[in-house]
Order: sequence, then C-alpha cells, then structure tokens
Amino acid sequence: MKQVTLNHIHEALGAKMVPFAGFNMPVQYEGVNAEHETVRNGVGVFDVSHMGIFKISGPNALALIQKVTSNDASTLVDGKAQYCYFPNTTGGVIDDIITYRVNENEYLMVVNASNIEKDWNWVSSHNDVNATLENLSDGYSILAIQGPKAIEAMQSLTSVNLADIKFYNFVIDTFAGVKDVVISATGYTGSGGFEVYVKNEDVETVWNKVFEAGANWGIKPIGLAARDTLRLEMGYCLYGNELNDEISPLEAGLGWVTKFTKDFINSDNLKAEKEAGIKNRLVGFELIGKGIPRHDYEIVDAEGNVIGKVTSGTQSPSLGKGIGMGYVPVALAAEGSQIFIRIRKNDIEAKVVKTPFYKK
Repeated sequence: MKQVTLNHIHEALGAKMVPFAGFNMPVQYEGVNAEHETVRNGVGVFDVSHMGIFKISGPNALALIQKVTSNDASTLVDGKAQYCYFPNTTGGVIDDIITYRVNENEYLMVVNASNIEKDWNWVSSHNDVNATLENLSDGYSILAIQGPKAIEAMQSLTSVNLADIKFYNFVIDTFAGVKDVVISATGYTGSGGFEVYVKNEDVETVWNKVFEAGANWGIKPIGLAARDTLRLEMGYCLYGNELNDEISPLEAGLGWVTKFTKDFINSDNLKAEKEAGIKNRLVGFELIGKGIPRHDYEIVDAEGNVIGKVTSGTQSPSLGKGIGMGYVPVALAAEGSQIFIRIRKNDIEAKVVKTPFYKK
C-alpha cells in the first residue's frame, strides 16, 4: 500500500485511514457532515496527493493531447485548464482528466489515482509524434483548499491576487514561501477555492503554513468521504461510478467536452452515436420517500421493471434528503420524471431533477 507524504500528519490528527486506489488515505477526521459543512461555509483542506500528474512537452505536445483527449486543447492559452476525457476505441472512457497549458510547448495532465498506470500506458502507446512524457505522480503532492473563505484565508501566503484567478485558470508562483507552486482555481466541491501542486519535499511546510494562515477562518482537514458528498451534490462524475471503460461519454453528459471540430481517438464512432441518438442518460434524482440510495441499487419504473442502477447515492448533508445519480432510458430522463429506487426490496419514489442538486 502506497502512502502520501503527509500520511504521518493525517494519523496524528486522528484521521480514519482506509485503502483507496492503492493508497492509505484519510476518509474522515471529525465526521463527514461536519467536514462537508466546513467546506460549504468556510474553508477546508483535502490531501489529494494520490492523484496522478503527467507532464507533456516539446513541439508536438499539443498534437498528442489533441489525439488522446476529447476536448479541443488548441483553444487553451497559457495559464488555462480544461476538463476532458480519454476516449477508448470501444465507446467508453479510459479516464476523465484536467489538462493545463503552461506554455505552447508544455502541458500538465491531472488524472485519477486509480487510473495512473492505465492512463500512462495509454498516452505513451499513442505517442507517435515524439512528445516528451514525464510521469510526475510520485514526486508531487496536491492539496485542495476549498470553500468560500479559501481565498481570503490563503491570501497572506502569496503575492498573487488569488481573487483574480478565474475558475479553471492557474498561475505558477511562490506560495507559503515555496517557489514554483501551481495554484489552480479548480476543485471537486462546487464551493470555490483552489488546488496547489507542490513537490513532496515541500508539502509539509505548505500544509503547516496553510493551517496557520487559515486558523482565524476555522480551517479544518477534510477527508475523502466529504469530498464524495460534496461532488455528488454538484452532480460531478466519479470515475468507476458514472464513468468507466464501457459507459458512453455522451450518455454520461460529457458532450460539452467532446469536440468534433478535430479528430481524436474514436471520434468517428462517437459522432455517429451522437447523430443516431443515445439510448440512456445519466440523471440526478431526489428521493421523495424516506431512504438513502446507494451505489448499485436498482432503479425501477412505476410497473416495477428494472430500468437502471444507481451509480452514486447518499444522504445529502446540505439538503437533508436522499440524492443520487444513475442511468435511465432517455424516455424517463426528463426533469420531473417519476422513478423508484429499490431499497431493501421496497421501491421508494424519486424524481429526476436537474443538477447541481446544491445551489449556492
């Protein structure tokens, strides 16, 4: 089992540690609901150093990225990031990722922890343009400093005006006394804030300074369980749940990051699928009856026919009701459609709702 650099700090803070994607990771500290609340209303810090980072550089870096990703990276300018995915050749998704343009000859890709090796092998195998590939995953740590108070709480740690960094933009500058830190206005919570990418040898310094700077704002460490409830309230996909090697990205609602203005792996088949029309669609739903929907629970129609499965579900800490996502036939995917979630042999009424579930 791999350990993140700050493993000893999480254990000293009393975190409950669990195996996740081959890493020993903090799943919670004081408790999911309290941590969730901290990020929605204040500021919290996640250690997400299990995530992977690839560097793609050289004059043909963009050509490789354009081939293996769904979005159009030619629209990026220096300091801009974009969400996209790696399509496979059989209609599914290898991973969903974020691409960062440092300059015209240098890009970073942040990938999911469970897919680092798979992604690396995939990108490497398609590198017929001799771009320079470096897997930085084992040398870097990532801290996600999230919440509406993140910017004011962290401003003392850098001369960069954090409020000026727009969503999905980033700078590389000094942060907490450490040079060349990537400060990115991204996150997986829907509550604002940013993520910082630092070398492993610097991350303990940065962590300590972040907690000193944020003390007056009630800053707290946040575990992966609250990260999941926060992302689910926003309707964000999680690889392995909403996305996998079989599920169509178009059915997953990723048409907005699928750009047919360029050629990429499997683009012809995806274009044909779009033109023919998708059969199922990923939807968000709220329970009308009592209960908590969980991953893999069956979704049924009014007659009791199984029409799909819950991909993610929880009791929403912000809304106080059961929410979830899952794939249903297009005919039942419209907002307001009545569906039922089979919870311990009982079919509990739910309705399809527009995501995000949580509105600020």
